[in-house]
Amino acid sequence: KTMGIPILYPWANRLGDNTYTAENVTVMVTPGENRVRADPNGLPIHGTLAAYPDWRVTIESANELSAEVDFGADPRLLASFPYPHVLHVTVRLADRTLTVRTTVTPTGDRAVPLCFGFHPYLQLPGVARGEWIIETPPLRHLALDDKGLPTGATSPWPATREALGDKSFDDAYDQVDQGAVFVVSGGDRRLEVHFERGYSAAQIFAPPGEDLVCFEPMAAPTDALRRGGFRSAQPGEPAVAQFSIRV
Repeated sequence: KTMGIPILYPWANRLGDNTYTAENVTVMVTPGENRVRADPNGLPIHGTLAAYPDWRVTIESANELSAEVDFGADPRLLASFPYPHVLHVTVRLADRTLTVRTTVTPTGDRAVPLCFGFHPYLQLPGVARGEWIIETPPLRHLALDDKGLPTGATSPWPATREALGDKSFDDAYDQVDQGAVFVVSGGDRRLEVHFERGYSAAQIFAPPGEDLVCFEPMAAPTDALRRGGFRSAQPGEPAVAQFSIRV
């Protein structure tokens, strides 16, 4: 099973079709080619960096690791996301907090769409799922169709504290405030995910019958690469996003 904190890059969750137009460039993505994967409906999902082998480590110490990928140097990556840039990720552990900082630096004259995210899998060891409590900040809920794509319908989602119990989630949200905090707790354990900077959307994932919950920081909602509504890193202006997990 997938665990850990996978990066979903350059798009988080799924695209609604195999073609998108962003920054005046039309791109064809084909599942099964150039590292593009498909979901059960055949839609491109979670970008192209799953198990990518060519990260270059730039810093490694007892409590910090930094690595980067040069998209402009790999034709397979550029084929599905033709925006030359360097992706740099730094992970640091200090004071019971794991901080993940992502920097996108354009290396050409084209802006780089920011539609990525992360997928932290969270568990509370020794505490039954039925005893877990989840807390979410004020958000806007995005209705999804049967393929997991936004329908365009939205509704307010007030700050909530509720038992997870036997509930399941695979829900999309936007209007996430900078500094928003998502929590799962139970017994004497508590995990907080802080959306510190650059993550205005989220997905909550808690599949039925599995002892896990995911609060996914996303730079833009699902399918934003096709629909718009995303920010871009401009040439000469690196974009930074950061979240942290506190125990």
